[in-house]
Formats: sequence, C-alpha cells, structure tokens
Amino acid sequence: MKSPLLSLPGAVPAEGRDEGVAAHYGDLFREQRALADGSGLVDLSHRGVVTVTGSDRLAWLHLLITQHVTALAPGQATEALILSANGHIEHALYLVDDGESVWMHVEPGTQGDLIAYLESMKFFYRVEVADRTEDYAVVYLPAGSIAEVPDGAVVRETPHGRDLFLPRADLEAYAAGHGPLAGVLAHEALRVEAHRPRLGFETDHRTIPHELGLIGVAVHLQKGCYRGQETVARVHNLGKPPRRLVFLHLDGSEVVLPGPGTPVRLASDGPEGRQLGFITTSVRHHELGPIALALVKRNVAVDAELLAGDTAAAQETVVEP
Repeated sequence: MKSPLLSLPGAVPAEGRDEGVAAHYGDLFREQRALADGSGLVDLSHRGVVTVTGSDRLAWLHLLITQHVTALAPGQATEALILSANGHIEHALYLVDDGESVWMHVEPGTQGDLIAYLESMKFFYRVEVADRTEDYAVVYLPAGSIAEVPDGAVVRETPHGRDLFLPRADLEAYAAGHGPLAGVLAHEALRVEAHRPRLGFETDHRTIPHELGLIGVAVHLQKGCYRGQETVARVHNLGKPPRRLVFLHLDGSEVVLPGPGTPVRLASDGPEGRQLGFITTSVRHHELGPIALALVKRNVAVDAELLAGDTAAAQETVVEP
C-alpha cells in the first residue's frame, strides 16, 4: 500500500519492509524530537489491518495466541504472538477490542499468511476474519499527544502512544490537521531507544519469545494451551534461551552505521574474532547518537565491550543472561 502522504513536500520514501510510507520529511532529528515531546504523528498506513468479528472471537483467539484475552475489555490494548509448533515466533499482533470486533495491526505484508492460518483454525467457532488493509490505515500518535481522535475511530492506547485505525480515505485530511509529520525512521529510533523488538527485524526463523524479553509482555504464562506452549514452558521453567537481546551504544565517530546482520564480536578479539551475535536494527538517535539492538549468545558477559563490524559498541542489558 503506497501512502498518499508520500506526495507531500519533503517526503522521502522508506525502503525495505517499510516501503510505501515516508522514511522522513526532511529533518530526521526534528521529527524525533517532536515525537519525544508528544507532538506530531507517524504514517503507518503500510501495516496490515485484520479484524475478527463474532461472539466467539475472544474465546477463539485465546486458543491460538500467546496472550490471555478471554476477558479482554473493550478499549484495552494488548499484544500477542503466534508461534510455530516448536515455539518460534511467526506473527506479532497488536490488538484491541472495540466491543464488537478485535482489531489488530501486523507487519506489512504478513496479513495474508496470518489470515490463512486463522481461517484454517475456525472450525465450528462463530467468528469472521477480514483483511481491512485496503480500507483502514494505522496512524501513530506519540505518548503525551493531545491530538483529537475522530469520533468512532478505533484506538489502541499504550504507554508508548496511541495507534489509530482510521478510514484510509480520511488519512490525508487527518494528517493535515494534526502535524507535524514524522517518518518511520523517527518512529524506529524511539522504538530502539525503548528496547522494543519488531518482527522481521529482531526475529529470524528460530527466535523464541524469551530471547526478546516478550514473556509477560506478549506471552501470558498462566493461560491454557496454544501452539508452541511446550517450548515456552520448558525454557521458562527448566532452562535459558540460547540468545538474548541487547541494546548497544555505538561509536559516534563512524560515518556509516553497522547495518542489520553485521557480526558482533568481543572487542578484545578484534574484527576477525569469533562471531557472538549480529545487529538487528541500527539508528541515529537525536540525543543518544548511534544506537542499535542486537542478538548475542546468552553467555556473553553483560559488561563485555563489543565490536559491531569495525564499530566499537557498549552494551546495556535488555534480557538477563
């Protein structure tokens, strides 16, 4: 989905998974500062939007996802995962119920596979699953924003801000009245600062929730069975995940950021040393400078000085070893 806001002056298109919306509108750090101060909005209209309607919707979803939602109150935001049979993360869902339907937004392009899986699990439950991506756009308002929410709009209110599900036809008019606009690079910088993992960025084909600190956030440990639960319970009760998420302060003298997949090694071993992990997301932050998230082996010492490629990196613990 290509956003109409890309036609605005100064809009620079995003690339990769965020293609279809603006990376920035001409001043990355100004856009970050605006979001940090609680003003502006981010166009996330490239994200997939899915609804589940019907009297059994919460009981049915409860059986399939990692979150406890049988008593989810209207307007209460939550997030959840869908795991493989081996406990690996397949989908990340950002949910809210409006009293009649569960609304969720998901990573761009993943809604087709998600809907196919949900449809295959309907059986006799009274639910209807719909792809609403063509009709609804996701807009992010930062924490502290006093921007007006249109009457009837579905809202996910979280400590990090509000996600609005707006009719796509209203996107341009709403953006014009509630600027300044910030691009997805500013949104990503604040996400990395907050240590919040993202599907397809901090995950690969073998990621389990424990590695990213998602137990208690998107995974509820006191609920009934769901696909992949055995792995979740076994690692939580009997072991440790093989990897852990870390936050990195990168050497600010480097011109080029180490991109996703850049090997992470011990600084003492040098750039030819044994690889202990890899960069997942790197950004330039308006206050912290260059920062990143990375996945490293669990046994890497929490005070170890690291190298991301050739760039010195000091780590902060996100997931305890």
